[in-house]
Amino acid sequence: MNKMKAAVYEDYGPPEVLYIKEVNVPRPKDNELLIEIKASAVTDSDIFIRGSKLPFLTLIPFRLMIGVFKPRKPIIGLVFSGIVKEVGKTIKRFSPGDEVYGMTGFNLGAYTEYTCIKETDSVRGCVSRKPNNISFEEATAAAYGGSLALQYMDRGNIKKDQNILIYGASGTSGTIAIQYGKYLGANVVGVCSGKNIDFIKSLGADHGIDYTTTDTFENNATFDFILDSVGPFKTSNLKKECKNVLTKKGKYVSIGDGSMQLSSKRLDQITELIEDNQIKPIVDKTYSLEEIVEAHHYVEKGHKRGGVAIKIGHY
Repeated sequence: MNKMKAAVYEDYGPPEVLYIKEVNVPRPKDNELLIEIKASAVTDSDIFIRGSKLPFLTLIPFRLMIGVFKPRKPIIGLVFSGIVKEVGKTIKRFSPGDEVYGMTGFNLGAYTEYTCIKETDSVRGCVSRKPNNISFEEATAAAYGGSLALQYMDRGNIKKDQNILIYGASGTSGTIAIQYGKYLGANVVGVCSGKNIDFIKSLGADHGIDYTTTDTFENNATFDFILDSVGPFKTSNLKKECKNVLTKKGKYVSIGDGSMQLSSKRLDQITELIEDNQIKPIVDKTYSLEEIVEAHHYVEKGHKRGGVAIKIGHY
């Protein structure tokens, strides 16, 4: 086992910059796991990294991190789920055969068949035991969407019977945010396109608002917490009104407020919620690694429900 398939890119640009290539299988260091990746995902983060389409003031520090003129790391992919194949000498939390999921952080490299990752959390990734009642594909949506939803919703200190609003309720993090809000006992209103209103209600939303046809909130609408789960680069007239409907002590939080925290403890919490059937990650579509270009085109359109998974290998 010396070679593996990977989706690589050499220049920033449209989805077509991605192509399949054989690369060397990595070898784990003493403090690393070698993971056979069964599924990855196409996230908004991957889209930004590949296309490098950001406002100028954001683009400069972004390029300094990932490569100024061309990508520093040829394999992108932030999210993975798979099976531990080998462990280094100092590994304590995992053994070969364990099913795991997590994120690769600045290391990227999940669009391939194998990756190495430390078991300790850092900006270069986090890993935890995969929920036993979901698929590898669903686990990628749980890792990414769940981590974002819980990280930012926990800033609101949400209490039972409070009114909360999830803007972008049909996305990867929004679908989990709805379910997490209901788990916390809140009254949840979701904002999405009209075609997804029934869908978000099926996840537990008490009410849905179509941002494509609605510019303002009802006169008596107030919210104790609002989560912008699409980030600052996507807006609408309704979104601009959100901060005007907060209660006096209400809180508005965006997933664009700082970086995602790579936390195995948060993944442990997500695993517990999923195995207790409190939340269920949503996968809209699954593509093969060879269909990576098509998958990126689909996500870039901005109309997905939940996550988009990449199936890697055969199982």
